Amino acid sequence: MSDALQWREQTADALSPEAVPEPSITEPAAPTGFAAEPAWAAVGSLTLGVFGLVTAEFLPASLLTPMAADLGISEGTAGQAVTATAAVALVASLIVTAATRTIDRRLVLLAFSVLLVASNLIVAFAPNLTLLLVGRVLLGAALGGFWAMSAALAMRLVPEALVPRALSIMFSGVSAATIFAAPVGSYVGHLFGWRVVFLIAAALAVVTLVAQFATLPKMAPSGTARLRTLVDVLRRPGIAIGVLCAMLVFTGHFAFFTYIRPYLETVTGVGISAVSGILLGFGVANFAGTLLAGPLLERSLRLTLVAMPLLMGALGLGLVTLQGTPGLDSVLIALWGLAFGAVPVAWSTWLTRTVPDQAETAGGLLVAAVQFAISLGAAGGGLIFDLDGVSSVFAASSAVLLAATLIILVGVRSRRTA
Repeated sequence: MSDALQWREQTADALSPEAVPEPSITEPAAPTGFAAEPAWAAVGSLTLGVFGLVTAEFLPASLLTPMAADLGISEGTAGQAVTATAAVALVASLIVTAATRTIDRRLVLLAFSVLLVASNLIVAFAPNLTLLLVGRVLLGAALGGFWAMSAALAMRLVPEALVPRALSIMFSGVSAATIFAAPVGSYVGHLFGWRVVFLIAAALAVVTLVAQFATLPKMAPSGTARLRTLVDVLRRPGIAIGVLCAMLVFTGHFAFFTYIRPYLETVTGVGISAVSGILLGFGVANFAGTLLAGPLLERSLRLTLVAMPLLMGALGLGLVTLQGTPGLDSVLIALWGLAFGAVPVAWSTWLTRTVPDQAETAGGLLVAAVQFAISLGAAGGGLIFDLDGVSSVFAASSAVLLAATLIILVGVRSRRTA
């Protein structure tokens, strides 16, 4: 029996009650199907794109002071560059699938990379705040659109069994950007100016565009995405509660992560050099967790969905109750980074298994939930911080994560819904 026929028999029941068409190496097997053979070069080019997108997203945090001084605005005003990106990313994640429903996904991805190039160039040469925000809006459109499609893209490029591994490789680009963007951006900006940093980011985006042009196969649009499809997918059994749980997990994480520096400075009692070292350890551990997520998810998706927020919640309580030495806190924070590394990969894998026929639309819902969670975690954490201090923020973060664990255990499905 041929490999194609074996693949067909193994996946027909999981993907559709109807017969699954013969797959092609250069195109997806079917609108709701997985690839017959892994296209690792294409996955690698998408990982490079993830690194470029997230690096551009993070750069203003490390360059805010010189950007504000050069443009003649306050740092708070310059910080709106980050807000604009996040707001547009949220909207784009919800509408891009419907807006591009008739377009080859390869062309859509290449368009996102073009937007990334244009964004970095506009920011690099921006003479005022208006053009700076225009550049960041373009980045938000590319970010939201890409993340909405990321899980569906993994389905189109590798066989079903290898989707967790492909997603872990793609998400490693996020961890790599977390490790390198801020320190490298601030260092290069100090030596050559902040505009040079964005020019370098634009050059990286050009490399990404070339790599994706060379490696991405044609991918016909999948599903029947319209704006109404968002509601239809959300009404499927188990989807709303899954999206809610993902939002709770990300809310708990970002409440913790947003206020980790004041915790280290006021509770652990370390200086800026130690803070930088501990955060670097978090980033490295997060990178390792992302890579380990693939093999872990191949063994058990449900266990991963439950275990990661449970571990993070326990670590948060440990930080609050132990209030230990810098060495102990460094270990606990690194373990948090390791656990969180698996979280985005796990929820993206859940999406591909529960809504394979509308993975792009469901991806938009998930991305929107995460963007909302980032805002909720930061804002809610800030309110608690002002009322009762940073230890209470960590306690609240742990409570949210443990509540999410319980709901996942009781209510989240890990099989296809219809």
